[in-house]
Amino acid sequence: MSIVELDQVASPLAAAPDSRPSLLGLTRQGLADALASIEVPEREIRMRVNQLWHWIYFQGVTDFALMTNVAKGLRARLAERFTLARPEVVAEQISKDGTRKWLIRMPPVDAKDRGAEIECVYIPERHRGTLCVSSQVGCTLTCTFCHTGTQKLVRNLTAQEIVQQLVVARDRIGDFPGMTPPTDGLLPSGEGVRAVSNIVFMGMGEPLYNFDHVRDAIAVLSDGDGLSLSKRRITVSTSGVVPQISALGDEMGTMLAISLHAVRDELRNTLVPLNKKYPLQELLQACRTYPGVSNARRITFEYVMLKDVNDSPADARELVRLLKGIPAKINLIPFNPWPGTQYECSDWDVIERFSEIVFNAGYASPVRTPRGRDILAACGQLKSETEKVRARARLMMEEDEADGEPASH
Repeated sequence: MSIVELDQVASPLAAAPDSRPSLLGLTRQGLADALASIEVPEREIRMRVNQLWHWIYFQGVTDFALMTNVAKGLRARLAERFTLARPEVVAEQISKDGTRKWLIRMPPVDAKDRGAEIECVYIPERHRGTLCVSSQVGCTLTCTFCHTGTQKLVRNLTAQEIVQQLVVARDRIGDFPGMTPPTDGLLPSGEGVRAVSNIVFMGMGEPLYNFDHVRDAIAVLSDGDGLSLSKRRITVSTSGVVPQISALGDEMGTMLAISLHAVRDELRNTLVPLNKKYPLQELLQACRTYPGVSNARRITFEYVMLKDVNDSPADARELVRLLKGIPAKINLIPFNPWPGTQYECSDWDVIERFSEIVFNAGYASPVRTPRGRDILAACGQLKSETEKVRARARLMMEEDEADGEPASH
């Protein structure tokens, strides 16, 4: 296997184009509505939802016929009207460090939608595996250091599409009962360890600008009878949509991460233009009052290290001052370069000095090891390289057709 492997692969679980909607990713209410639409008696719906929930989200089945405790007649009616189809995995890349990135094509949500393509990234570590999911197609923000932010917002993802990213990941790495995981030795191991144990909303998009769908998706992801992820293992990252931060804690109860990156409004206005609307003072006050925040539930502040921009000892000391009184962990992120960027990553000795100042002030300040850089799966790199690869592939196909030769794959 090469360091970068890009296979134009169709998921073995992907269905052919089908007018029947998939039940995969629906909330409990969504499943109840689906059952009502095929005239399941109201007195049975709650029981039937519980049955479907177990088979879809705990067992990960792909065929109604496998739902052995569901009446045969109902299974036939379900199969006539619905599917359990996954979205199509268009491409998969596997990094030398085990990071996996999938380009996923979602079917159209309505007549005007041409179907969304989004990326999610799986990062395996020794005793846990983290899935980075997207909440929007493109991004409404224009953070200048982030390649993902250079792509215009197309639309919000539905709660169903967000949940489907986790199911696709579990399918691909064999994380449902009875499945065989990959044999490359790069997945987490140990008794009781799930291959996907953590979710971070740090992919494409600003989650708090898609609040309702993210909230509904988290309800499915954290349901103890199905996918069963602890809310303490789900982190929602925001660039600072201040009015929604309190509601995030009240309605979702997840861990909070703040994409900070600067300690002065003047600089943050450039790096994270949303700061012009919600400046640092307002953002940090929302963090201080975040529901449930404590030393056991610290807020993570993400800080990308940009050479000669935000990495001085003075910046480190100001960061400590700003966060005083907030139970916090500070993730220092070496900048991940992308073609055309004006920024460079801080030198390693500068990063270490910055980390030391923060650590000596009493804050955990791990330097995040870049993962998946060789497949552009690291922070701020999603989607862009895949678009270029697909463009090159289309060009090659057009050239082959112009020469009268069959298009290659």
